[in-house]
Amino acid sequence: MTVTTDLELEVGPVAHGGFCVARHEGQVVFVRHALPGERVRARVTDRRKGFLRADAVEILLPSPDRVIPPCPFAGPGACGGCDWQHASWDAQRRLKADVLREQLTRLGGLTDFSELPVLVEPLPGGPLSWRTRVQYAAGPDGRAGFHAHRSAGIVPVDRCRIAHPAIQALPVLRESWPPGATIEAVAASSGDTAVVTRASRTGRAEGPVAQVRERAAGHEWTLDATAFWQVHPHAVDAFTTTVVSMLRPAAGERAWDLYGGAGVFAAALAPHCGPITVVEADPRAVASGRRALRDLPNVTFARGDVARVLAANPRWRSVDLVVLDPPRSGAGRPVVAAVTARRPRAVAYVACDPAAFARDVRTFAERGYSLTALRAFDSFPMTQHFETIGLLTPAL
Repeated sequence: MTVTTDLELEVGPVAHGGFCVARHEGQVVFVRHALPGERVRARVTDRRKGFLRADAVEILLPSPDRVIPPCPFAGPGACGGCDWQHASWDAQRRLKADVLREQLTRLGGLTDFSELPVLVEPLPGGPLSWRTRVQYAAGPDGRAGFHAHRSAGIVPVDRCRIAHPAIQALPVLRESWPPGATIEAVAASSGDTAVVTRASRTGRAEGPVAQVRERAAGHEWTLDATAFWQVHPHAVDAFTTTVVSMLRPAAGERAWDLYGGAGVFAAALAPHCGPITVVEADPRAVASGRRALRDLPNVTFARGDVARVLAANPRWRSVDLVVLDPPRSGAGRPVVAAVTARRPRAVAYVACDPAAFARDVRTFAERGYSLTALRAFDSFPMTQHFETIGLLTPAL
């Protein structure tokens, strides 16, 4: 097939990754900045064996869901941080729901969604001014900006429209930085703010890392500004409430909080059930969790890789409830096998990647557990990302 620089395409369904799928002379084309049903002129940006990547540079027939992006830096060749600024907020959530359903079908093996509605729910506050952790990059001229999509190039900006107002108020974009440095800006739930600079060569923070206070589930954590915390200000409350509601903990029940970080889910569960073990590999998160939850005698921490900790403790046989909040790569077969071998009555799986979630759902099914409840949240508006929480219970 001869590939020209520009292609006229009929755009098909959404795909995982912030693209839509089109075809040109039988070859798959993953198109950014387009919407399903549109006809576009697309510029090829990458050629791979079996598929092309392209940017829609002219909309010949627009979708009724298309809007003018609220950010002037969104679009082909510009800032790569947002994927769906050209879609209405309602449409963004429908696109994400389509992605979740497709991943659960293709990778998870699910075929019937009649009793498992797939919706992506909004969080309060709207699609702008929500992001409480923003990472900037300094260009050769020392100006801070954002990487273009799949590029080392830096796009200078006047401000980030999805950044929390407290981050927009920080002087990051008005100052000069060492070329190549990474600048992390944080606005914590307590009102604390911090800016951390990482050197270009080592990736290490320059100087001491500031600490911030985060509040959730009736407790306060003191963390390094660079430590993990949900970036949407309403995400933690939504996720903890959903997990507790799904698990329905009862007095005396034993629980595991796996990949538990600083113990936020454990803090939410603690008033309702018996002993809770938090397993987390990051020593800083464990130390912070132990300090924050020292008033909860039923919460203990085990530091280490989840798969290794479970394998090394075969006597941990009795568990009723499990919270799984793995990294983007998912829990994986060894962890799912270790969890299901203990036969908990309920597992709440908190997922930031729908593909990894779907693969693990299939593994749970192979081990006799069914996905019986599902909620998804648009905790990353304007981007392709969202969070999914699923309840897995022993199949009848």
